[in-house]
Amino acid sequence: MKKAELIFVPSPLIGHLVSTLEFAKHLTDRDDRISVTILSMKLAVAPWVDAYTTSLTDSQPRICVIDLPPVDPPLPDVLKKSPEYFISLVVESHLPNVKNIVSSRSNSGSLQVTGLVLDFFCVSMVDIAKELSLPSYMFLTSNMGFLRLMLYLPTRQDRISTVFKSSDDELIPGITSPVPVCVMPSCLFNKDGGHATLVKLAQRFKDVDGIIVNTIHELEPYAVNAFSGDLNPPLYTVGPVLHLKSQPNPDLDEAQYQKIFQWLDDLAESSVVFLCFGSSGSFDVAQVKEIAIGLERSGYNFLRSLRVSSPKDEVSAHRYVTNNGVFPEGFLERIKGRGMICGRVPQVEILAHKAIGGFVSHCGWNSILESLWYGVPIATWPIYAEQQLNAFRMVKELGLALDLRLDYRVGSDLVMAGDIESAVRCLMDGESKIRKKVNEMAEISRKSLMEGGSSFNSIGQFISLNF
Repeated sequence: MKKAELIFVPSPLIGHLVSTLEFAKHLTDRDDRISVTILSMKLAVAPWVDAYTTSLTDSQPRICVIDLPPVDPPLPDVLKKSPEYFISLVVESHLPNVKNIVSSRSNSGSLQVTGLVLDFFCVSMVDIAKELSLPSYMFLTSNMGFLRLMLYLPTRQDRISTVFKSSDDELIPGITSPVPVCVMPSCLFNKDGGHATLVKLAQRFKDVDGIIVNTIHELEPYAVNAFSGDLNPPLYTVGPVLHLKSQPNPDLDEAQYQKIFQWLDDLAESSVVFLCFGSSGSFDVAQVKEIAIGLERSGYNFLRSLRVSSPKDEVSAHRYVTNNGVFPEGFLERIKGRGMICGRVPQVEILAHKAIGGFVSHCGWNSILESLWYGVPIATWPIYAEQQLNAFRMVKELGLALDLRLDYRVGSDLVMAGDIESAVRCLMDGESKIRKKVNEMAEISRKSLMEGGSSFNSIGQFISLNF
């Protein structure tokens, strides 16, 4: 029986790595002729990433993770000026290592290497695939809206070779509404390498032999259909690619974990609003207090994962806080029994709990897919990366989220308590149109991965390319 090996190269970002590992698992579970080798770039990330990787690969003998040799990272100043440029430099420094490993495995004879699957930050490695006469594919851990934006950048660059400015809306092919500049990713305004990095990456998208996207055809039909009508590489919509069990994480407080779920177990179905802002989302003390006031006034039960920014560096220095020092006077006493403040939490397991009825989220794509899977409506509060665009499309184009804020980002004006209170009340409305649409999409999400579903079929089409 012919066997095939796919080599994946994810970028060193946790959300990208998790999605890559899960997609690899989809492939090996589906067809026992496929093996996957993942070339992992080490970066200063939380220790639980290694624990998660080990737990997955231990149970998946046909998934192998190879840690690439360490390289000297770019200077810290580069990271401060542009995280995107920083990551691109890290990726470029790994090119020789990746080429050596791919070449070696291609000539080993034990398995036939049938393709190189690249994160969008690693798309320059398409040249390695071409040199070794291998097909190359891009695995986009985000959605069709972000893909359409990226494909638009080279066209815009030919007309306007400057960063984005706060001016007119942008007409992006494949997105139904004109996109306000205020919801574009922050890096597109960045003159220190951010904008140039994304343009450079986008210019290589059409060089790959196929694009794999972590989305569902039925979730973004207009964007999918418009893409297929253009002169683009073949498209494979394979989502939702999700890790539906909490990832091993030594940072989780087991006692707090038990306390949270005991509390949720005693509450009515869909009676709790959950607030969580991803692995890097944090707020200063003034915003923390506005959130507290808004939640208290809303009258609803709430569970809030809280990370507070350092005054000196609101982007990267942050800490989980559950003490009285950052809240309005007497707040923790007044919310006893109906509110809980916690540190790091197992987000996906909380969204799965029957008591959760709404999710105030940063709108990272993985979080959106998780909330849709469990039928939990979102109130949008984006912070960084492409989250503002995600929020805009979820509210304005797809009608699957409530607009708390679409254009918030680090350094924005405060979101006031009254706006938060109003949004929570609307979000928790059990009869809202948004809730009904989200419940419908939950069913569609699950069916897409079942035999005959759109993503099931798309994964099958991709697998067939290897034989």
